[in-house]
Amino acid sequence: MPILKAPPKQSKSASLQIRIEEDVRHKLDKYAQFIDSSPSYVVSEALKLLFKKDAEYKLWLNHHTHNQNNEGGKPTDTVKQA
Repeated sequence: MPILKAPPKQSKSASLQIRIEEDVRHKLDKYAQFIDSSPSYVVSEALKLLFKKDAEYKLWLNHHTHNQNNEGGKPTDTVKQA
């Protein structure tokens, strides 16, 4: 059973140009074929999964989001855990 599911609908998208290893590209294409989807959908969903699962990233993001919301870019004193 695939970890990623085929897309239910089209959503807003943005263009991104990246370079990846040939072997990774081959596997990406095969996985997209496996779930009857596009390589861009696989990349997008894989990144969403990564962002959801990485607790340390969530802490970092929370801290940096708060920093941007402060006047003058002063760091916040607390970081909430997700």
